[in-house]
Amino acid sequence: MTKNKAVLDWIDEQVKLCKPDKVVWIDGSNEQRDALRAEACSTGELIKLNEQKLPGCYLHRTAKNDVARVESRTFICTETQEEAGNINNWCDPKEMHAKLNALYKDCMVGRTMYVIPYSMCMPESPFAKIGIELTDSIYVVLNMLIMTRAGQKVLDTLGDNPDFVKGLHAKKDIDEENRYIVHFPQENSICSVNSGYGGNVLLGKKCFALRIASYLAHNEGWLAEHMLILGIEYPNGELHYITAAFPSACGKTNLAMLIPPEIFAKQGYKVWCVGDDIAWLRIGPDGRLWAVNPENGFFGVAPGTNVKSNPNALAATRRETIFTNVVHNLEDNTVWWEGLDKNPPKNAENWLGEKWDGSDGTKGAHPNSRFTAMAENCPCISKEFNNPAGVPIDAIIFGGRRAKTAPLVYQSFDWNHGVYVGSAMASETTAAAAGAVGVVRRDPMAMLPFVGYNMGDYWAHWIDMGKKIPNPPKIFNVNWFRTDDNGHFIWPGYGENLRVLLWILGRVAGTVGAVESAIGYLPNPEDINIEGLEDSGITRDVLTGLLSVDKDLWKEDADSVEQFYNKVGDHTPAELRNQLAALRKRLG
Repeated sequence: MTKNKAVLDWIDEQVKLCKPDKVVWIDGSNEQRDALRAEACSTGELIKLNEQKLPGCYLHRTAKNDVARVESRTFICTETQEEAGNINNWCDPKEMHAKLNALYKDCMVGRTMYVIPYSMCMPESPFAKIGIELTDSIYVVLNMLIMTRAGQKVLDTLGDNPDFVKGLHAKKDIDEENRYIVHFPQENSICSVNSGYGGNVLLGKKCFALRIASYLAHNEGWLAEHMLILGIEYPNGELHYITAAFPSACGKTNLAMLIPPEIFAKQGYKVWCVGDDIAWLRIGPDGRLWAVNPENGFFGVAPGTNVKSNPNALAATRRETIFTNVVHNLEDNTVWWEGLDKNPPKNAENWLGEKWDGSDGTKGAHPNSRFTAMAENCPCISKEFNNPAGVPIDAIIFGGRRAKTAPLVYQSFDWNHGVYVGSAMASETTAAAAGAVGVVRRDPMAMLPFVGYNMGDYWAHWIDMGKKIPNPPKIFNVNWFRTDDNGHFIWPGYGENLRVLLWILGRVAGTVGAVESAIGYLPNPEDINIEGLEDSGITRDVLTGLLSVDKDLWKEDADSVEQFYNKVGDHTPAELRNQLAALRKRLG
């Protein structure tokens, strides 16, 4: 499939190390995909679902000890620990290679090695980066065919170029004590062993598209971010695009696929999804930031996805989807998960393959069960999804889950203040999470587990980018999660968040005013449309409360930010410490 010497030499080395019985190149054809599906069904690796109700859909179960990303087993291996920083797990590259090579030795005897050439972004895009993943898992192959553009066309695009990201994955024994997800940014390579779970083994996803890509972006002058991309279409046909970063459990996918409330839909407002998870951003010829979604599919959390919470995501899963660790409904050979509806099947198997009917109080689907779905099957996918140039970004939004501190929305004073706002992003633990309630977890730019180098240098890169962008987007912060004294969320969220997004775009256009406060520009309450929210309890007074700033809480938060900066260490940019000092001064 290729004569690229760098590719062939590297694969030859890995074949000698892993010793597979045979090597199969993935060409991206439907015929080959269908043959792999049939083979996986014959071995029990996949279960084919009801072809009438879920055409082209399959169920997969991972091992009981292999159900999520494992941050404690995820490493950034750079020449010096300083380059990886204090936030990442670090190991000396030579030491790690020796450890991995011992694990990979002969690990594919009796197995097939699949060679997956794939492109993040459309191969013809100026944003595109090419990778090759070697794996012994058909599940990985079929997921990568959904999540990336894979096959012969990618090799044709690469030609003789030796510049590609190398990825080696082996299921080996699914031994959690010897599970490693390792990144070598200076070598452009990724290694994964002893896992079969998507987030650890689909090497194009977080491993390449964020950890390796963030390092490449730092060196090449662009941004690789854990951000959704959405387009808002006005009744007159005008389109504006927003990127947004949220920590987990903050409604990122729901926002990416937002459905306008009826009052706005009737006026002609529409929302289009460009991406739900990752954005690569470059300065365009017009001096603005342009963004692409480097992925080709969605790797979404199933529990809680339903007709009310995210009908677009649910619709995307109705065909050509791989479900992982959900309930198998034996009554009609379909799938179910908690939060899909209130009718768990009576004749079913849980995610472990055990008989289950929900009567014993146990969960049927794993809380981190997943669907891998084609983006093109989403009803609200943007017509710009496959545009090699991407879309121009008007606003960047940061968000978190704060019960009392952050107001519903505010705007940063300028780019550097916006970088400060992103660096201070946080969520508070809830009762659903293990440990104490209300503990603040910093997750700057939602990149805490995903920056492929020193966090302080990553912040400095953001500040440097601000100097290079002639027409930068404006930066905002949102918080859908303010609570009342009984712990209930005040703002209704979901589709109603469009009301806040329209204020944000009004600020970008200069059509609405704002009030200057210690933390940034706040909306005038009358500038956020709350028509039709009476049943949700949102009055002008309630909205005023949602926009209030408690200076004492913000002073406490400033102390917490300083502690986090100290943890990041000496690489924290002086500009961010200056922004923190300025905030404290404004707070009085």
